[in-house]
Amino acid sequence: MSRPVARRSLLAGGLSLPLLGLGLSSCSSGPGAEEGPATPFPTAWDDQATIDVFDGLANQMGEQPGWFGHLVADEFALTLNVIAPNVAGGGDTLYNTRVAAGELGDLVLTDVGQKLDELIEGGLLMDVSSLYANMDSASRFDDAVQKVNEGKDGIYAIPTQVSSLKPTEPSEGIDPTFGPFVRWDLYKEVGYPEIGTLEDLLPVLKEMQDVAPEADNGGRVYALSLFNDWDGNYMNNAKQPCCYYGYDEVGFVLAKADGSDYQSILDSDSLYVRVLQWFFDANQMGLVDPDSTTQNYDSLFSKMQGGQVLFSFWPWQGQAAYNSEANMAEGKGFMIAPLADQKIFSYGAPAFGARQVFGVGSTAEDPERVAAFLDWLYSPAGVYSNSSQTMGAAGPQGLTWELNDDGKPELTDFGRDALLGDGATVPEEWGGGSYTDGASWLNVTTVLGNDEDPETGHPFNYKMWETYQQSVSNPLTEDWAGVMGGYATTMEYLNDNDMVLVAPGASYVAPQESSEVETIRNQVKAVIVENSWKMAFASDQATFDALLKDMQETAEGLGYQTVLDVDMANAEEQNALRESVAAEFG
Repeated sequence: MSRPVARRSLLAGGLSLPLLGLGLSSCSSGPGAEEGPATPFPTAWDDQATIDVFDGLANQMGEQPGWFGHLVADEFALTLNVIAPNVAGGGDTLYNTRVAAGELGDLVLTDVGQKLDELIEGGLLMDVSSLYANMDSASRFDDAVQKVNEGKDGIYAIPTQVSSLKPTEPSEGIDPTFGPFVRWDLYKEVGYPEIGTLEDLLPVLKEMQDVAPEADNGGRVYALSLFNDWDGNYMNNAKQPCCYYGYDEVGFVLAKADGSDYQSILDSDSLYVRVLQWFFDANQMGLVDPDSTTQNYDSLFSKMQGGQVLFSFWPWQGQAAYNSEANMAEGKGFMIAPLADQKIFSYGAPAFGARQVFGVGSTAEDPERVAAFLDWLYSPAGVYSNSSQTMGAAGPQGLTWELNDDGKPELTDFGRDALLGDGATVPEEWGGGSYTDGASWLNVTTVLGNDEDPETGHPFNYKMWETYQQSVSNPLTEDWAGVMGGYATTMEYLNDNDMVLVAPGASYVAPQESSEVETIRNQVKAVIVENSWKMAFASDQATFDALLKDMQETAEGLGYQTVLDVDMANAEEQNALRESVAAEFG
């Protein structure tokens, strides 16, 4: 049972009124630092237990199945019952309900900032200072841990995506997060035309679509296929090409990675409006999938798997969907086709971790075991096993990879089938079932894949292993390298050609905005999203221009400038922090 400690004042620290209304006054926190040092974690647990994991990033809900569940059961005699608000729907409804009940979960993955502060002040997270003394893996990143707990009178949060890399170094592995990735085999078929700008890409895509109008599965091929389920402050897909020119979003602001420019997205000459024009032009050329306005990400991904889409905003989408070993052996797949004027935005390694943090619930019945499991997620074994596959997670040693005779990590035959092929069935001694279905449901990276495994001296990300890069040489990658001057990876090409702009990893979190700003934002973004989609599919240029004017005027009338001022201040504050960490860490 949870151990009693003194109740923390709900009024201390400015706890928000909405949370007070949710009945947090009934909550009390768990063990605190005052209990003294804990004994070392046990190496085995006799009794099987189930813990609730409230995970704001998870996309599956229920008991963790498959090999990852089997691994956690073997190591900690634990079953993970994942509670996923993303699956439950209703925005923060599930979160608010569980907070009101005073029990969010035994292990909690939440956002730093308002939510973390409220959960601490409300007594829903425990101070794990005494347990942290035994968390040897997490404490390798003690600077980040201390920073996120600064001013909190204890250790309540362990940051994710921690790293020992400099914040001025890209956090990505062999590919950037963003980039114009095309079906390279068809790009080859039309003669590798040089692409000067984003606009110059459209006639190239038109040629590619014309030579392959029908996929192998019989489906109609489109150069561009969009989706709407990630829309927020604006049309999500329209923001992505802005990143090809070094910008990323801060609310309604596009902020350049080096702080040299800030744009209001609604300015007629903004990159955002330029991309909307690009979508409109593409649609006029017959390049945009007409299902775009109604389909979701999963529907689009299925089309990419079937070869029905020729362009991907991101490498981790097109390549994950289509670059199977079978396709690559035929020279088919997605690779970057650079724009001559691109300067791709890159997230620097976060100096103090990402926005999401782990905490141990104050009502956890076995906080020591929860902390031991949490610490394992930061150990080499946990990093390999838990991280997202699309980010290069190798999986557990002994199953998907081994150290070869030269002491270098190398994928096993099973690992190649599971990670590069069409999937693999896991041996029963590892839990059985599909490898993909049995992967971790936590959907969070604790340590960056680029970081070096202290036990092997090589990166965690298997795509950066020498053995992997040698083994995946195939007609697709060989052809791309031949055209691109012999570079082995996209990041090598971008770095050497000054085509990447790193935003120092400052771990910035915007302050909580007022209810007035939040209300205005919600009204404005609905107008922006709706008009943006209409502009992309407008019947003619005059209609596009009229919709743009209507969007600008309607947004202004609703109070757009008020929100923009807030976002602009946040963007400048973020840049100041980036400059600070760059100066401190190099």
